[in-house]
Amino acid sequence: MLKGKDIICVSYTTWYGPYTKSTVQILSRLAKHNRLVFIEYPFTLKDVVTTLLGKTKVPLARMFGFKNRLKVLQTDVESEVYQLIAPPVFPVDFIKNEKIFKPFYRVNNLLYRWAIKQTMKKLDIKSPVVITAFNALYGLPLVGRLNEKMNVYYCYDGIETRRHGERIFKIDEDFSKAVDGIITTSDYLNIDKEKMNPNSYVVKNGVDYDLFISEAKTDLHSDRKRKIIGYIGSLDHRFDIDTMEYAIKQLSEVNFEFTGDLRNKLIKDRLDGYPNVKFFPPIAPHEVPALLASYDLGVIPYIVNEVNKNIYPLKINEYLAVGVSVVLTSFAKLPEFEQIVRFATDKEEFTRQLNEELSNDSKEKIAERKAFSSKNSWNNKADEFSEVLEQLLNKTKHQ
Repeated sequence: MLKGKDIICVSYTTWYGPYTKSTVQILSRLAKHNRLVFIEYPFTLKDVVTTLLGKTKVPLARMFGFKNRLKVLQTDVESEVYQLIAPPVFPVDFIKNEKIFKPFYRVNNLLYRWAIKQTMKKLDIKSPVVITAFNALYGLPLVGRLNEKMNVYYCYDGIETRRHGERIFKIDEDFSKAVDGIITTSDYLNIDKEKMNPNSYVVKNGVDYDLFISEAKTDLHSDRKRKIIGYIGSLDHRFDIDTMEYAIKQLSEVNFEFTGDLRNKLIKDRLDGYPNVKFFPPIAPHEVPALLASYDLGVIPYIVNEVNKNIYPLKINEYLAVGVSVVLTSFAKLPEFEQIVRFATDKEEFTRQLNEELSNDSKEKIAERKAFSSKNSWNNKADEFSEVLEQLLNKTKHQ
């Protein structure tokens, strides 16, 4: 197990938020034995404007240095993490012309690196382990610039153009080749990354088992007149609206509940008109277990495409940990789950499997799901992650 190291995480997300983040779960546990600095998502001047207009909310005072950019956070697993808010950067993703993009991108990276080095100086960090969590755009220019012991790319999703445009493919490839090692969350992702870097490993997502098992159901919700099929998570471009709409039409006697951040408004436009459908806003992570346990069945209806093949869904273990049956579209190969959940290749099969799972669930199956998910706790996953970091450190020492 990795102990006594200084770790700096260059993150693509914020620490807090309305959904579970694998980065936060892993780092919280690594912080028990190491000093850890988490650098928040790089906010832009656009975020500043939208906050001033009341449309979003970002920590302006800390971004501009009116309050301390560095803050100590207490995690849910009784560890401490330093949270760094960097100065705001220029929004550059919309710039198509490379000659215009590059100088702004260079300034952004100078600001970002300056904030990190100031923090290193303040905390007397000499030679950190750098973990870049799905942020190749800012991770690449930092390679070799922080006197790091090693630089590791934590890649938990497939690369696509929705945010950074076509240039992100080259940046990600260059970064994957430049780092000392890569840790992915799925076998499919790892196959791709191994082509760029032979030091590629897989540590799949987990579940906060102790939290979820405390709210798990022990028997069927047999007193209900109408059963509930639920989904919780980001309602975004990955969501298979066609398949879900077909199931909603066919199973009119079942209620469908969708809870989460509505990033693709077309989902609600298409589905909200059905009398057996309800949408709910995001909830706090500690409220998730009780909500999942209230379902009769959980769904993960992602579109089958090249990007989604990379996904190892966090929710699959969370559904199972509270004893809920799961039906997924066949968007990714997840062979370890084939005996415990159902995969569907088309909307007809998806609907048929929903009906069969609702009809054939049992107290014994509930207990089986909970036992299965216990093997995938975040504690176990953090140990795996730590072991990989140690292996990579040993390799870098002998190079």
